[in-house]
Amino acid sequence: MTAVICTNTPTQKMSFSPLNWIVNALDIRRERKALSTLTDAQLDDIGLTQAQAHQEATKPIWDVPSHWVC
Repeated sequence: MTAVICTNTPTQKMSFSPLNWIVNALDIRRERKALSTLTDAQLDDIGLTQAQAHQEATKPIWDVPSHWVC
């Protein structure tokens, strides 16, 4: 019989990379800028209101959930 241990922890710790941070920050900025240009119908398709889209689009690039960045 073989024992299997399952965990959700990564096997290798990711190290901080300034280049990766800049690339991720620029991606986030681009996505938030695109979000601010969506019409009401498009926002409705993704389940957001104009106020929610504006709130997200005006956040600074470093204000993201930790699971968004590596």
